[in-house]
Amino acid sequence: MTVAHYRSKTRRTAAAAGAVALGLVALSACEKPTPLATVTVGSNSVSAEAACYNDGKKLSQQELGDCIGNKSEHKLTVSDGEKVRVGVEPEIADTGWAMVVNGQGTMTEASKDTYRTFDFDQIFAPQQSQAGAAGPAPKTAQVAIIQLDKAGQAKGAWQFTLKR
Repeated sequence: MTVAHYRSKTRRTAAAAGAVALGLVALSACEKPTPLATVTVGSNSVSAEAACYNDGKKLSQQELGDCIGNKSEHKLTVSDGEKVRVGVEPEIADTGWAMVVNGQGTMTEASKDTYRTFDFDQIFAPQQSQAGAAGPAPKTAQVAIIQLDKAGQAKGAWQFTLKR
């Protein structure tokens, strides 16, 4: 082996080692993915990572309000009478979760189930006017799955838009 060949091989080895080291640094800078929530209507499903998640720590009311006030890019169409199925990973279910539709809670208590089914009317309920009369059912529903901690405080939120 010549000296030039040895130097060339040494440079290639050093370059490969440097690339591996840079790759490991880049991977360590990546955030851990959040647990997933999935909404299914008929045979169509959409899954989402959390729209708001502070590494599983409590979200302030401001953070939660800002988060669920935004429209979601995760969309499904629901026909009259169809069931809406919600699935969450065990990490979400362990401490409990609730569902909010158009800013209103839809569950009487938090669920620790990883899978729940909701009727069309629970999602697209007619809106109450200030006078107390029922208005028309909304054409879209902004759905938020809210992970709760043991004290009932929000830890994360997953968002979906359902259209009729």
